[in-house]
Amino acid sequence: MREFGFELSLCARLEREGGIVARQLGGAVASPGGRILDTVHIEPGPEFEARAAITPEEIPGPAIEAAVETGRARYWKDALSIHPDRARGVVERAVDVGFFERERRGGREYVRQTTRYPDWFGPITAIENKPDLSTPGDLDRQLRFDVSLGLVDRVILATESYVTRAHLNRLPDPVGVWRVVDGEREVVREPTPLDPTGWGVELRDRTPIRTDVAMVSPAEKARKRRRIAERAYGKGWRVEPPACARGALGEAAGASVPFCSYYGRIVDPGECGPACPGYEPGESPAVDLTGERERRTPWVADPAGRKRRQAGLDRFST
Repeated sequence: MREFGFELSLCARLEREGGIVARQLGGAVASPGGRILDTVHIEPGPEFEARAAITPEEIPGPAIEAAVETGRARYWKDALSIHPDRARGVVERAVDVGFFERERRGGREYVRQTTRYPDWFGPITAIENKPDLSTPGDLDRQLRFDVSLGLVDRVILATESYVTRAHLNRLPDPVGVWRVVDGEREVVREPTPLDPTGWGVELRDRTPIRTDVAMVSPAEKARKRRRIAERAYGKGWRVEPPACARGALGEAAGASVPFCSYYGRIVDPGECGPACPGYEPGESPAVDLTGERERRTPWVADPAGRKRRQAGLDRFST
């Protein structure tokens, strides 16, 4: 619970400083699910406003990577280089979020992009949250994984603990260190930029005498970075307050966070329920998390979209 509250408070602070913030995103390439990044901060790129005008939700990666353009429609099965069963769901989702539009010709379905996918995100920072360094868990492997893979631009360890020289010596050299106490951040060590455009080495299974690795190409890293950015844009970091009579709204760096009056602290609503001694069935406190995110960030909750239609296209529609 302490780490959860620390994580939400840090997300709120980072959001106040600008950019897109999200939490709990996949950070592996060769072994999906093999690494989860606690917190991710995305700096806006040159075409951020164009991305915000499309949809507030995540655009599916295979739709972005599909052989589909704005000026010419393609048969949907030929456009996506994935299994047709999965492609069907990707097309439906891309249409739902406004990135694809479709038409029918002779009983076949064709799709086109409603707008060119923009160059909307800049550097990506991954932050590992470990408030108590006396219980580091698998911290060493997690940070070495991130540095070796080089998927993000910067890796930072955030903690409440006093950071000693011994702590720093145990961390990979490129990892930056923040000490965050009561919302105040001290930069203990600046991060060294990684090279997300080069080859990466993804750490996999490890034994006392052997570590298996996978080589990850620059193209694979670029694709994964785009998917992380899209996931962050669509997901954000906010959490609904618990459905409990003692559930309430707390505040961290000006943002709403789930709070429990029984424990007197931020809580993870996923852990709330009859097993908790303070649980009393009730409704979640009313809160407009979508409106709050829009007020505090460049993210747009209800964009107009950028759908375009060529002259004469309607004659193909049914």
